[in-house]
Amino acid sequence: MSIKTNTIQPNGFKIKKFVLKPSTKENLRQYWFKFSRNKLSIIGLIIVLLSIFFAIFATSIVPYPQHLREFVDYSSSKIAPNSDYFFGTDTYGRDVFTRIIFSFRGAVLMAVIVLSLSVPVGVILGLMAGYFNGTWIDTIIMRITDIFLALPPLILALAIASVLEPNMTSSMIAVTVMWWPWYTRLVYGMARSLSGEYFVKNAELIGASKAHIIFKEILPNCLSPVFTKMALDVGWVILMGATLSYVGLGEQPPTPAFGQMISDGARYLPDLWWLTIFPALAIAFMILGFNFFGDGIRDMFDTGR
Repeated sequence: MSIKTNTIQPNGFKIKKFVLKPSTKENLRQYWFKFSRNKLSIIGLIIVLLSIFFAIFATSIVPYPQHLREFVDYSSSKIAPNSDYFFGTDTYGRDVFTRIIFSFRGAVLMAVIVLSLSVPVGVILGLMAGYFNGTWIDTIIMRITDIFLALPPLILALAIASVLEPNMTSSMIAVTVMWWPWYTRLVYGMARSLSGEYFVKNAELIGASKAHIIFKEILPNCLSPVFTKMALDVGWVILMGATLSYVGLGEQPPTPAFGQMISDGARYLPDLWWLTIFPALAIAFMILGFNFFGDGIRDMFDTGR
């Protein structure tokens, strides 16, 4: 604990006031203690770090980087998993393990871009609707949000992606469009409740601007649930991106993608089982890891624990 000293001078008299304020290092230790109490959260953190490592250094660590481009070797096609090809080879002779490791890059990039775009939009709209509760701003924002929430998310994403050129950018746009309303709804409820608290009313009485009240007073009190939801949403964004890729609306060949690999391998089940099983296990690996990590983030920000 660090001690902060303030000097107050009422009527010329000097009064020293000592305020105990937790240091940043101590706060970090408390957060880590709460996070690490759940061993599954540690496993999730390891999986998240591995996923990021694969995404960044995929081309440097894979055994057959040439299999990530246009490559055909029919003499090595349809080989079952062995010591040379850990996950076997596909119908073109490409190493499945190499292509799965590289697919982590697209999955992580999908999650980062989608959440980087949808979260700020959803949070800002939710803050505005919650603070201006009962006004035309609230009505317009929340009715538009309700329209998006009323549509099945997967159907909406498929409809948007189908009218765009099939590639990674289009799938990101499709998922982003259907993802922001969930954050608007989440933040709206919190902002609506917080707008009636005394610290907000005090800020209004002293003449603070609307922007100051929304972003300096209300927003910090909404961040913990938002961060928790973001960590839990990563797995669902990855799954949504894999679904679009499965139907041919995501990353296009020869660039590997989880959904595309599962779709191509499904035609050869059960004989070439490794073409489908291993990409599916990779998706489950990532989703499970990010869900465990999200549970740890929730425990970390839970003040009651």
